[in-house]
Amino acid sequence: MARWIEGIVVNNVKWTDALYSVHVRAAEIPFTAGQFGRLALEIDGRTVGRPYSFVNAPGEDVYEFYSIIVPDGPLSPRLHALEEGDPVFIGPKGAGFFTLSMVPEADTLWMLSTGTALGPFLSMLKTDEPWDRFENIVLVHAVRHAKELTYQNQIKRFLGHDADKFQYIPFVSREETDFALPGRVPAAIESGALQQRASLPMTTQESQIMICGNPAMVRDTQMLLETQGFAPNTRRSRGHITMENYW
Repeated sequence: MARWIEGIVVNNVKWTDALYSVHVRAAEIPFTAGQFGRLALEIDGRTVGRPYSFVNAPGEDVYEFYSIIVPDGPLSPRLHALEEGDPVFIGPKGAGFFTLSMVPEADTLWMLSTGTALGPFLSMLKTDEPWDRFENIVLVHAVRHAKELTYQNQIKRFLGHDADKFQYIPFVSREETDFALPGRVPAAIESGALQQRASLPMTTQESQIMICGNPAMVRDTQMLLETQGFAPNTRRSRGHITMENYW
């Protein structure tokens, strides 16, 4: 187990029957907000690990991971069942390039997420960097049902921190609400409904766009934006789009 650090579960929040957030106390694990770690359990005599993004900010000794049960998965149903005091293993450091260091300067930072891909954006927003670097921050969270719009207390804290700078825009695709945008994120960008809701333009001159979520949303949003002149950010060239598929 040299590749792993043993932690102890201190809480396991059950948001819905399938969505949960595991809180684990462990020794210091270096990572940058937006990166993922790895969680693992001993199952039938072998160590089974999977990547999960950090929801907490760097420097905290309680690590938080937001996930959904994959019904036939070997790990997620067992993580969902963990209780306070149970052991769980965490990888010794974070990984991945979905971080604000990949994002050039701009007036507006758009954070577009679906489902549990909200997690890495929460980690970033718990740091000073986005608040210091951008004039406007728009957090989009797209789900199927309103009950899946989790972390509302944390989002209220962000609004309380700087309501003039921060906006939260929910999407709900499979039921009608009186507060969320309907449908899919790419369609709302194409029609202008998202920009209208935010009262902000989405242009190459003013915007940086981070996209994290299911591969279909990431792909379709990227393709749409590229037709409008946006280009991906890479380690070699600066553009406007930073992406991460979330499974």
